[in-house]
Amino acid sequence: MDRDALAKEIDAVCRLQGTFTVRSGQIVSEYFDKYRFESRPDLLRRVAEAMVPLLPRETELLGGLELGGVPIATMVSSLTGLPAVFVRKAPKTYGTRQLIEGADVAGRRVTLIEDVITTGGAVRDGAAGLRGLGATVDTVICAIDRTGSGGAALAADGVAIRSVLTKADLDALRS
Repeated sequence: MDRDALAKEIDAVCRLQGTFTVRSGQIVSEYFDKYRFESRPDLLRRVAEAMVPLLPRETELLGGLELGGVPIATMVSSLTGLPAVFVRKAPKTYGTRQLIEGADVAGRRVTLIEDVITTGGAVRDGAAGLRGLGATVDTVICAIDRTGSGGAALAADGVAIRSVLTKADLDALRS
């Protein structure tokens, strides 16, 4: 895979300029609209292919975080044969009322799959929910890491970030 070509395409397709509020409430002047690559099968597949070598060998399940991590986890699952579970932000209030959809996670090692990480709040919440059900969670693979801190907050929670691209990678294309 040509990582530089992927970075150029992701940057061209996903980077938006303006004023945006991210999940944490933080106001940013640039936003990486992950749905712009997730809705394109060719680009989604290339991102997923770049994630495959980043997966820890011990991974038993892929945990796609709602909503953006779900299509990526599904594609990575298709490429690797690893089953996926889908991690909701909150248990649904109807039907089975599950927080985690799919296989039983108790006693299994789950690698989280996320689209863009800024503060890591969704990752922390997802890891806590999975751990509460008996899963082992110590790694998240993301398409774009824009933490800038190398994921210090997540590391403090015992979760290492492995990223396909970082904001610095994408910014370097513009210099």
